[in-house]
Amino acid sequence: MEPPFTQLEPLIQELTRVLLPYLDKPFAFFGHSMGALVSFELARILHKEYSLSPVHLFVSGRRAPQLPDPDPPIHTLPEPEFLDQLRRYNGTPEAVLENAELMQLLLPSLRADFAVLETYVYTPEPPLECPITTFGGLSDREASRDELEAWRDQTSAAFSVEMFPGDHFFVHSAQPLIMQALSRELLHYCQG
Repeated sequence: MEPPFTQLEPLIQELTRVLLPYLDKPFAFFGHSMGALVSFELARILHKEYSLSPVHLFVSGRRAPQLPDPDPPIHTLPEPEFLDQLRRYNGTPEAVLENAELMQLLLPSLRADFAVLETYVYTPEPPLECPITTFGGLSDREASRDELEAWRDQTSAAFSVEMFPGDHFFVHSAQPLIMQALSRELLHYCQG
């Protein structure tokens, strides 16, 4: 019942406060779509303010943060137009979108998530020192391979891109392949 975050900075501050006590051992971040941006900004603040860094940053389904959003904002659209835009993302089941009572419960959180993304302003800073791996869907209209490649500028360490069959929510259909990729990368830190 808490009010949702509508801007990224307060969200990152709260996540930092909550996670900090648990970051006394090696850690990695994985974030898909909005989570990619959250993970990235969380890694930046932890490095800048606490000299902590993930052993690896995995970002998925999100163009690099320095690239402007080519789409107009949707978080303030009237409900019918907002629901049409949600359909375009193909991440919310149609049965949920057609359930008016359920949607009235979900709409404030969904709008807040889009507000976080659409009000984000990238601030140039030195690149992270941890490796970054980006994951993308071959048919994702929200993050092309070129937009994923642009994450390379955000690290001074190793960088790679892995593409999987699927649209923006390829993380569901390609989950076993993504888990293999995560395990493969993280195994290096367990053996080292």
